[in-house]
Amino acid sequence: MTLDQLWPLLEKAPFAAAVRSSGLLFPWIESVHVLAVVLVVGTVSIVDLRLLGLPNREKAVRKLTAEVLPYTWAAFALAVVTGFLMFSSSAATYAADFPFRMKMLLMVLAGLNMVAFHLLPYRTVHLWDVLTHPPAGAKVMAAMSLTLWIGIVCFGRWIGFTTN
Repeated sequence: MTLDQLWPLLEKAPFAAAVRSSGLLFPWIESVHVLAVVLVVGTVSIVDLRLLGLPNREKAVRKLTAEVLPYTWAAFALAVVTGFLMFSSSAATYAADFPFRMKMLLMVLAGLNMVAFHLLPYRTVHLWDVLTHPPAGAKVMAAMSLTLWIGIVCFGRWIGFTTN
């Protein structure tokens, strides 16, 4: 079974039909999705800006990440669930939509960037944890993260104008 064959089946699921047919359910789910994405981007930005040496220069990177990343992961999980519910309501349309595809691609790239950050510069965080200016690799990955998340937000907003 191909993905193109899967989308109509997903759209027939009872929860997808409920989201699609309700006049209130989709807007409420979308509102929760937007708030969750705001929390994800906000907390990721706090860490990325610290890595770039901007705010919170006096706070250790490990301490900052320990404080904000639990909120990031909780909000990300909520964004995935609400995003899936919205997607399911019109899966074939969303799957063919350029902004939706770009948002998904950028999310994959943001995830790969995060994995690379944890496998490379973060492995030596104990050496630069309290430095005002972390190593260049951490800064490059923080700048990439900010750029990717800005793109995710822009393409996510664009989706609302290309799918109806």
